[in-house]
Amino acid sequence: DGNTDSLVDQSALNQTANTILRSYTVASTGIAFIPVPLIDIAALTGIQLSMAQQIAKVYNVPFKKAVVRPVITALVGGSAPFLATRSASSLVQLVPVVGTVAALLTQPALASASTYAIGKVFIKHFSNGGTFADFDPIHAQSLFNRIFKKKTEESESASESTTPKEETATQETAAA
Repeated sequence: DGNTDSLVDQSALNQTANTILRSYTVASTGIAFIPVPLIDIAALTGIQLSMAQQIAKVYNVPFKKAVVRPVITALVGGSAPFLATRSASSLVQLVPVVGTVAALLTQPALASASTYAIGKVFIKHFSNGGTFADFDPIHAQSLFNRIFKKKTEESESASESTTPKEETATQETAAA
């Protein structure tokens, strides 16, 4: 049945794209260790562009950096909460010691959440037959915001749930 083959093919494409997405999401967490404010944002944009290129390749969508960079900028740029958090997190590095520590605590979650959200938006668009030429960042903004918010909340929950375990382990080690 051609229809079943099509669904299997689409499932395989989505699985491949999601593998790429996971890889780039992990890679984006390293951005937190770039100690120069705003350079971290440029590096993150580079990672996100590379990810978009690899995901586009999976779906045979033509990729031109000159076209895609403004698409990503518009997608992310339309998210006021994300932009405020991202810029503040980058600029806080200017505060000696405290700023560096604060950035190291927030940047990995923000970088991975934004990369993940961008990738998921493109996967959904491409799997529905879309291309960069017909991508509407304003229309995709609400999906990006929902995914970004969910991922940042998951990161906050994960960090809150690991803190008591670490404290308990430290206390147990000290008691032994």
